[in-house]
Amino acid sequence: MPNRDLTPSTPAEASLSSAGLAAIDAYLQGLVDKGVAAGYVTLTARHGKLAHRSSIGMKDIARGEPMAADTMFRIFSMTKPVTAVAMMILHDQGLWSPDDPIEKHLPAFSGAKVFGGLDEDGKPILIPADHPPTLRELLTHTAGLTYGREPMGGLEKLYEAADVWRSADLAEMGAKLGKLPLAYQPGTKWVYSLAMDVQGAIIETLSGQTLPAFMQEKIFGPLGMVDTAFHTPPEKKGRLATLYRTSKSRGLVALEGNPLLRDYDAPPALASGGGGLVSTAGDYARFAQMLANGGEFAGKRIVSQAAVKQMMTNQLSDEMLEARYGIGLQQIRPGFGFGYNGVVFTDPEKAGVPAGLGTYHWDGAAGTWFWVDPTNDLIFVGMVQLFSETAPACQAKTQTLMADAILQEVHS
Repeated sequence: MPNRDLTPSTPAEASLSSAGLAAIDAYLQGLVDKGVAAGYVTLTARHGKLAHRSSIGMKDIARGEPMAADTMFRIFSMTKPVTAVAMMILHDQGLWSPDDPIEKHLPAFSGAKVFGGLDEDGKPILIPADHPPTLRELLTHTAGLTYGREPMGGLEKLYEAADVWRSADLAEMGAKLGKLPLAYQPGTKWVYSLAMDVQGAIIETLSGQTLPAFMQEKIFGPLGMVDTAFHTPPEKKGRLATLYRTSKSRGLVALEGNPLLRDYDAPPALASGGGGLVSTAGDYARFAQMLANGGEFAGKRIVSQAAVKQMMTNQLSDEMLEARYGIGLQQIRPGFGFGYNGVVFTDPEKAGVPAGLGTYHWDGAAGTWFWVDPTNDLIFVGMVQLFSETAPACQAKTQTLMADAILQEVHS
């Protein structure tokens, strides 16, 4: 597949409007000028050509360090699509099927029960599951798991008692989660959850490798993602963007001592497939372009074209979309469905965002976002370091602005 390896080009060569791209930069610069965010790094590619990249604002405000193209970011839940690709690599090898029950690969999930509240003595009421939760449900947040931190009638206390978050490794975490009751009957709701961390445990079981080793060998190495890992080596620490939160009285405040900032100098034993990666805009663009290329990048096939299509196809029923589940800025709704570990646009007009049909995207807790738009053959990566419940909807806004930057082409 020639010339789809992010070779630098001009916007015009990639059929993009320079003025349209400048409008995106101006929007993000405005947020920095207002003190909403410290800075941004973005990258846009079309037809496999790197058309535009920008570095705006500061990597660290106190030290006066500006953003740079190679600034590293904690991407949190943008780890999830990478985990989906790791799963699909194993799917290509015939090691699992979407309709497999989770218990086939993690026996701790056998005999699943559903949480029915607490009885008068404070003991959980357990209801038999209608069916064993499947891998398809695990890949779509419909298997019955939660994050265990939100109030759920007492179920969160069972997660806490199991000490799920302080497991020694993914095998132990999977075993603990398998023994806990499900939050709802599998396949009946969409609830954001630890499903991708369970996928990490399955990847380790099926591959015989740790999750960091598997991703490095099968994804990061072949793609040339040299700065993407579940740890930050000491020699790269200086390139890591300082994380900020929004304070009503003090504006942007650097996050220090927060458990979310548990950094590793070496690959951790408990690598979070749901949120553990550090990356750069350039690295993540190589991953996104691989998806846009149907599983291949720079002459190296990572995963099959059929697997990418399956991953980027909506898996939810119309009834599930109408129920309007969601998390943060990702609100499932008609036209805005969910594939494997990420959103899929099934009808952009109904979704109210002018992305191309079939666009696949996700974001991260610190504001990072990306999308792959197969209709317009475009990828976009946005990096930022902002924890804020009031953060602007940069993904939807930049998708809207990008619609004006895409030049329509006449094909003979």
